[in-house]
Amino acid sequence: MPQGQVTEVPDDGLTTRQRRNRPLLIVHTGPMKGKSTAAFGMALRAWNQGWSVGVFQFVKSAKWKVGEESAFQALGRLHTETGEGGPVEWHKMGEGWSWARKQGTEQDHAAAAAEGWREIRRRIEAKTHQMYVLDEFTYPLKWGWVDVAEVVEVLTRREGRQHVVITGRDAPDELVRVADLVLETTKVKHPMDAGQKGQRGIEW
Repeated sequence: MPQGQVTEVPDDGLTTRQRRNRPLLIVHTGPMKGKSTAAFGMALRAWNQGWSVGVFQFVKSAKWKVGEESAFQALGRLHTETGEGGPVEWHKMGEGWSWARKQGTEQDHAAAAAEGWREIRRRIEAKTHQMYVLDEFTYPLKWGWVDVAEVVEVLTRREGRQHVVITGRDAPDELVRVADLVLETTKVKHPMDAGQKGQRGIEW
């Protein structure tokens, strides 16, 4: 959309301002890296607007400290101390379970993921945050640990001005259909193709 101009105006009864400020459901999917990075960039913009930001990481070990987590925790402290930006919460849902080092049974992981989703649902129904990042949330959906139909229902009927960004490969078709913005990351080249592993400042 050059210069931010829409291609058509729907006959939905909304004013331009109402339509522009409609909360979005956003999905970042696809096989290439960058999905979470893009979502955290949106969360950074939300923080700058003074919005309450809630990040909920699925399929991440509690010991895995990503750079964005440290940065957002610092921004949360800055908000508390000075009032600048917005409040930030960062949660690892079902701490200690990971796709890389699965400890416990699959039932344990499924229960942890389900409880993580229940907490997010409670917050959405209470209109707790204005920006939610559900990082790697497509995996519990794909594995059947969280019911896709329930997620779609909760997200499509959410009230207030609550933006939701979901990341991860293989996003369910039902989620893609109801989302307002969907991007798919594809690979052209990757350092791993040349035998180079992830490095500080790039991957974490």
